[in-house]
Amino acid sequence: MSNNFKGIAASNGIAIAKAYLLVDPDLSFTKTTITDVTAEQARVDDALKAASADVEIIKSRAEKNLGADEAQVFEAHLMVLSDPEMSGAFKQKIADDKVNAEQAVKEVTDMYIGMFEAMTDNAYMQERAADIRDVTKRILSHLLNVALPNPALIDEEVVLVSKDLTPSDTSQLDRQFVKGILTDLGGRTAHASIMARTLEIPAVVGSEVATQKITAGVTVIVDGLTGDVIVDPDSETLATYQQKAANYLAQRAEWALLKDQQSVSADGKNFVLGANIGSPKDMDAVLENGSEGVGLYRTEFLYMESDHLPTEDEQFVAYKAVVEKMAGKPVTVRTMDIGGDKNLSYWKLPKEENPFLGYRAIRISLDQTEIFRTQLRALLRASAYGNLWIMFPMIATLGEFRAAKKVYLEERAKLEEAGVSMGEIKLGIMIEIPAAAVLADKFAKEVDFFSIGTNDLIGYTMAADRGNDKVAYLYQPYNPSILRLISNVITAAHNEGKFVAMCGEMAGDPIAVPVLMGMGLDEFSMSAPSVLQTRSLMKKLNTADMKLLAEKALDAETNDEVIALVEAATK
Repeated sequence: MSNNFKGIAASNGIAIAKAYLLVDPDLSFTKTTITDVTAEQARVDDALKAASADVEIIKSRAEKNLGADEAQVFEAHLMVLSDPEMSGAFKQKIADDKVNAEQAVKEVTDMYIGMFEAMTDNAYMQERAADIRDVTKRILSHLLNVALPNPALIDEEVVLVSKDLTPSDTSQLDRQFVKGILTDLGGRTAHASIMARTLEIPAVVGSEVATQKITAGVTVIVDGLTGDVIVDPDSETLATYQQKAANYLAQRAEWALLKDQQSVSADGKNFVLGANIGSPKDMDAVLENGSEGVGLYRTEFLYMESDHLPTEDEQFVAYKAVVEKMAGKPVTVRTMDIGGDKNLSYWKLPKEENPFLGYRAIRISLDQTEIFRTQLRALLRASAYGNLWIMFPMIATLGEFRAAKKVYLEERAKLEEAGVSMGEIKLGIMIEIPAAAVLADKFAKEVDFFSIGTNDLIGYTMAADRGNDKVAYLYQPYNPSILRLISNVITAAHNEGKFVAMCGEMAGDPIAVPVLMGMGLDEFSMSAPSVLQTRSLMKKLNTADMKLLAEKALDAETNDEVIALVEAATK
């Protein structure tokens, strides 16, 4: 008997596979007194060998997916597992106290973790505490003969089921095996959703019940088009969804024919469809999907995937690779947006009650100017190799933009004096704080372009945390209040002859696209796999009709009313 429930459709496609539960298992145990010390010590040796074998596989997968530098963290885990002092301490504890291996491992590793965490003046040593925690969990899993789930160890086709997915989880996903993603938590703008779209893995998030209703190994259908989830389907349901999956693949093949065509409406108006990326590794998808630019290069991933602040040369190489591959098409680079939910292991930010309202993005850059100057120099040097635009995130006031531009101009002057080759760069801001959206007419006189970051703009306008299921109902991208802010920004930009883009998830949303076309948005930037679907949609829509739709949407009262207007206008 099938067991159906719904979540939020987060990444298009149909996935049908066995469930793989990525949830922490029960690693509890009872302290016991043992008599055979040698046998218990042998259990430790076996567990250490098995744990090392696991980590070798994880390290190999991480090198394949992320590169050698990012996989170095697992080298540290291997060093801990092979440390004779650590294994010797386990065995000595067993011999001295006559305790079982699990208890010996727990007591010894707790001692090391406490020691490293106490080194508050040494960030590197504090990080080793996290390494030992991970290693301890793996050793205990083998001692207790309990499977420890890890996405890097998946070697068969599965639907990944989890409460939520962290950036480190998603970085290890292999599209060859992970056919679908299903979570209890999250929304369309959560990290797991964005990564699923980038990897082209069908996903349903925010189901609330997935980990409770699904057991490992059962067949699961994940419908990333509608948000439907079917557990243990009967043969008739299975056949229906297999056909639906085939139809969707056929639809994608039809969209692929648009790869080299322009993004143009039914009445001949051109738009720019760009792609959002996190690193040069994402460029294959950008080119395969016929993107007309990179509308958002999230440079913070350079910082997050490193164990140190990236040097000027390291950043230059990454930026140069992207602008060269785009061969003259615009690449819009967002300067470092660290803070909020994006932290660095090697640089401790202050603890804050409201980190999303605190010390992040441009606020850090203007405070830690050497870090900012390093990034700007790398960007300026890379601009010689293509069409590079720079935008500053989280701008709230004109003073912040002017201060950031001043630093930029100072670094440009220094490089010019040194004879360094550079290209022309457009300088803009992300509109993601309502204060900037309201004052867009003043900003438009000073910036070269705007890029509307709807993920944060919606959250800040509605005072709703997009990751909090309790207030998820307030995350309303089509709410007329949001649409009015967006319209204000577009009008202000166009009154000054300036270009306006959108790089939030709303830019690739089939409900939002018709309204945004009617408002006159110039560029829509989204996950690369959404580009061709959006191009197909645009070709069916007349901008004169969409302008009337936009006027009605701006005059609407609710999010649902706007959805109904769009559905009626695009039948």
